[in-house]
This record gives sequence, structure tokens and C-alpha cells, in this order.
Amino acid sequence: MVLAVEATELLRQIRKIEIRTRGLTRHIFAGQYHSAFKGRGIAFSEVREYQFGDDIRTIDWNVTARFNHPYVKVFEEERELTVLLLVDVSGSAVFGSRQRTKRVRIAEIAALLAFSAIQNNDKVGAVLFSDRPEKFIPPKKGRQHILRIIRELIEFQPEHQATNIGEAMRYLTNAVKKRSIVFLISDMYDSQGNQPRFEDQLKIIARKHDLIAVRVLDKLERELPRAGLLFLQDPETGQLALADTADRIFRQKYQQHIQLYDEALKDVFARYGIDTVEIATDQDYVPPLIQLFKKR
Repeated sequence: MVLAVEATELLRQIRKIEIRTRGLTRHIFAGQYHSAFKGRGIAFSEVREYQFGDDIRTIDWNVTARFNHPYVKVFEEERELTVLLLVDVSGSAVFGSRQRTKRVRIAEIAALLAFSAIQNNDKVGAVLFSDRPEKFIPPKKGRQHILRIIRELIEFQPEHQATNIGEAMRYLTNAVKKRSIVFLISDMYDSQGNQPRFEDQLKIIARKHDLIAVRVLDKLERELPRAGLLFLQDPETGQLALADTADRIFRQKYQQHIQLYDEALKDVFARYGIDTVEIATDQDYVPPLIQLFKKR
């Protein structure tokens, strides 16, 4: 009985995400996605008779000579792309202070991007990662394939809780040889001191693929409430610490650490020309994604 209830709830969640994201894709993102992510190039399509205003450089001289009348070559964009979702499923993704966790928001964003891709006849694949690659779903087309990705995003239980973005990037670089659109969807909390520890792999993957970073955050992680003594738990290590959240110096140090890491992360992404967007768990993710697509 419990399994039946869990299966019903899972199907309900998948259907809810599908209805919302497919509707957004159809009515809002159809043109935005197409214009933001170009195809591999221009391919020959057909020849037709010359019309006034056609570029003379497109004249097909062989066909023109054969029919004694000018004909031009028609070219069109090769649209088919491969889209890969590099999705963080580590312990920190289960945190959420409002209506939804970061992981639920990540699943919704990934679904929207996936449905946008298949509407443009692109292939979609996914790598779910913690401190190592947990699951690889090879790129394919079709609604059923996208529903499988959404199902995995909702129900997948990682074996590990820590985060290693560099390791996930290294795996993707080795597993996927064809140049692809890669969406890194994560809270990006993977630091050494105040610095991101995945810069070396970021540099490699940005050179091989078109990488876009989608950072999903929760406000409570960044702005501690003034609630006196609290036990704070690291969701990736399970470590507990007693903190006085009403202490001004503690709050300043906490905020300074967050700010330094944010600035370092932005510098690293800017250094390699990576487009980025930040989305909060209590924020409508549509406007920031549209802005991301427009600026490309």
C-alpha cells in the first residue's frame, strides 16, 4: 500500500511539472530558446529560381547553365543540438526554507530546459552528481525520455551527500565527445576556503562545450535569522555546530564568508565567458531564464 501511495504521488509530481513546463515552453520559450542556442552551422537545402533581391553569390552556376536561367542555392540552419543537464543532487540540494526545496526548483528548471530542447528537435541527456557522478542518462529525443529524466530528478536517492562539481565536469568531458549545450544546475557550494575548487575543470569544459551556469539558492542559507542559539547542521557531512545567531560578530563573519565566495564565483565564471543566472527557491524562475536567453 505504501509503495502504491508513493508511486501515485510521484506520478502526480511528474504530471504537475510536465503541465507547467510544457505550457511555458509552448507559449513563452519557443522563440527564446531557438534564438539563444544556435545550431551547428548552415547546411544546403535546395535550389530555386533566382528572384529579384537574391544575393548573386548564392547563384548555382551549374544548374543555371543547365536550364539557361539563373538558379540560387538555398541554405538553412542545422538546428539539431545536444543538451546536457549537469544536475546537483548532493545533500545541500534538499534544503528549502519556503514552499519548496532547492532540489524541487532544480527539477522544475531542468524540465523546462528539457522540454524547450525537444520542442526544437534537440537531444537531451543528464548527469546527476554529488561528490561523484551518480547517474548518467544518455542524450535522446522524445517526451517519454524527458519524463524519465524528470522522474529521476524527483525520486533519485544519491549514494553520497557531498559535492564535487569538478569531478562531475571531468566525467562529462570524458563521456560526451560531441560539442553540446551544458547546463550546470546547482547551488555551486563547492569551495576551498573562499574560492571555488572546480576552476581547472571549468576551464576545460568551457573550452569544449557551451556551458551555462544556473545557480539555485535559498535565502535562509544566506541571511541567518536572529533566533538566538541554534544548532546548524551541514547537510553534506551531518556535522552539527551550536551558533548564536543573535551575535553581531558571528553574523558579520558568516555574511562576509558568503560575500567573498559569491564574488570569487562570479569572477571565475566571467574569466571563462560563462553565462550565469541566479534563481531563489521562492522566486519565479521564468523571468531570469528569459533574461538569460535574451542576453545570448
